[in-house]
Amino acid sequence: MSATASRHPPAIFLMGPTASGKTDLAVALVERLSGRHDLEIISVDSALVYRGMDVGTAKPDAATRARAPHHLIDVVDPDASYSAGQFKHAALEQMAQIVARGRVPLLVGGTMLYFKVLKGGLDDLPRADPELREALAARAARLGWPALHAELGRLDPRSAARLKPHDSQRIQRALELCLVTGGPMSALLGRPGGSVSLPYDLLEMALVPTSRAWLHTRIHRRFDLMLAAGLVRELRILRQQFTLHAGLPSMRCVGYRQAWQHLEGEISAEELSIRGKAATRQLAKRQLTWLRGWQGAVTLDCQAPDLTEQAVGRIEAHLAFNGPPSGPGRCPP
Repeated sequence: MSATASRHPPAIFLMGPTASGKTDLAVALVERLSGRHDLEIISVDSALVYRGMDVGTAKPDAATRARAPHHLIDVVDPDASYSAGQFKHAALEQMAQIVARGRVPLLVGGTMLYFKVLKGGLDDLPRADPELREALAARAARLGWPALHAELGRLDPRSAARLKPHDSQRIQRALELCLVTGGPMSALLGRPGGSVSLPYDLLEMALVPTSRAWLHTRIHRRFDLMLAAGLVRELRILRQQFTLHAGLPSMRCVGYRQAWQHLEGEISAEELSIRGKAATRQLAKRQLTWLRGWQGAVTLDCQAPDLTEQAVGRIEAHLAFNGPPSGPGRCPP
């Protein structure tokens, strides 16, 4: 598509596994391109949305966010759920506002489902019903999630078959859709016209290491730093401030799940470190699997000494080709 034929403003995806250096690169890009192409960062991370979960998510600190503000961080408290649909709605709003300011959205993170939903890869489904969700959560507290999973098996066997009996967030959503629409969630997915493409000309960049051992070393070092910075203490304080349980999406985040087990006396401090690092490696493996199958992404070696220069070059070429931001759905002047 030529610059003059483009109907959409540019936007940038910066994807990559945990500990691959996405935040550092994103901040460097904001600073390097400032004045020529002003970028604004939108976080694409299902853990960074939770307030108070700072240490265990490696949340950008105040100094970093002063250099390059991040949107969609600290959105909800850790006793709440936050769905991919909520992210999509909020991200689209932020992108439109950034473009209206004459800037370029830079979406940065490792939650690949969020990127997929935003790009238009999943169907638009009815929004969450807070009262119904609360009622389902209350029933689960009494009966247990396996009982609600069994109920889902009667209402929507296809959805139940792909969910584990303790997958509280997905069971809750699938039951909610059954009760709201009167039919199974599986019937809603893949329906004609249900998916809408993202109204932006995308540059999609994926940070991928040439050495898995290099990434594992960074993962281990970062988890050690989290423990030293007070991950367990942070979780202890959160448990005092909020009504939390191990089944909440926030408490299933890597690191917090193992810290919870430690506070419950189920594992030792040493085992917390071992399990936390192993879980983070598994998370990175899943993210890299997503990225290998991602169509249209430009792969950048996150170990390259000239990584920032490579990324700057890609962005400048993309923005020169697509022209200045003009707002979703409007032809550039």
